Amino acid sequence: MRVDFYGLAFDTPQITFHLWSPWRAAELEHRLFQAVRSLPNTQADVGPDEWRIVLTDSKTWRAALQAVSRVLKGWQEEANPGSERRIWRWLLEADTNDDGYDHTGEPLSLWGFLRVSLERGGPEDPDKGEDIDLQGFGLRIWGEASPPRRRPNS
Repeated sequence: MRVDFYGLAFDTPQITFHLWSPWRAAELEHRLFQAVRSLPNTQADVGPDEWRIVLTDSKTWRAALQAVSRVLKGWQEEANPGSERRIWRWLLEADTNDDGYDHTGEPLSLWGFLRVSLERGGPEDPDKGEDIDLQGFGLRIWGEASPPRRRPNS
């Protein structure tokens, strides 16, 4: 499927949303995962240590990205006007060797994580900003369905 991630286009067989360590995840991370889970044509794979939702349709992907964005915009609106500012951004990460595998021997994937920022205080106050990485929620954009020419160490 062909997906658009804020102007970046990818051809991918699937995208997986993850909620790691659900018992430790923040409320915001749960709200993000539930927003994706509530979409039509999605099924959550619920385990004790990780919850996953696999998307294989580009329409569902667009709806999922929009649902995540809505939750984050709602979280921004919950800030105290005039004394708090909330910002969010996606961080993308990947690693690969020259054969297209990551450090664990799996085919290359692109991972997306969220970082939220809280800025408190008024204009005269010194910066009181805080960045928080949402380590319990993320997404994986899978690489090609067929593996590269050869596996490492073979």
